[in-house]
Amino acid sequence: MTELINTTGINTINVMSNYQGGRFRHVVKCRAGFMTVVDSRDFENQRYFKYPETLISGYNKGALQTVQFQPEGSDTWLTLFARTGKKIHFIDETILKELTVGTVNSMFLNTNLYSQLQYSRVGSKTWASYAYRMNPAPSALA
Repeated sequence: MTELINTTGINTINVMSNYQGGRFRHVVKCRAGFMTVVDSRDFENQRYFKYPETLISGYNKGALQTVQFQPEGSDTWLTLFARTGKKIHFIDETILKELTVGTVNSMFLNTNLYSQLQYSRVGSKTWASYAYRMNPAPSALA
């Protein structure tokens, strides 16, 4: 498993890595400013486990407020991502490790997820680079 590098001070939780399946839902702010709950379909739930970054990258900038997860066989919803305005209160480590610079720059530029110091600590060079885990060293040109 890759090591999480977090210099931003955002609180992290470790929930997703403890489960193999379940359902997701998102709390999203609509254009009128009201909060709406969007339940994921079955095929999306499988994709979210395979590509955790997609949990927070599929909405317009500023719309996503909360991501929740319901483990298989449970009636309880667990919060994986919580945001109020420009502040990210906490995020699951599994999502954070897969987060790319491009997602942060395009959707969370005005939040505490964005940090040039963070990018330099993990060796990010492009928008495809990881934002919260060490990026592989560039290979020498042959």
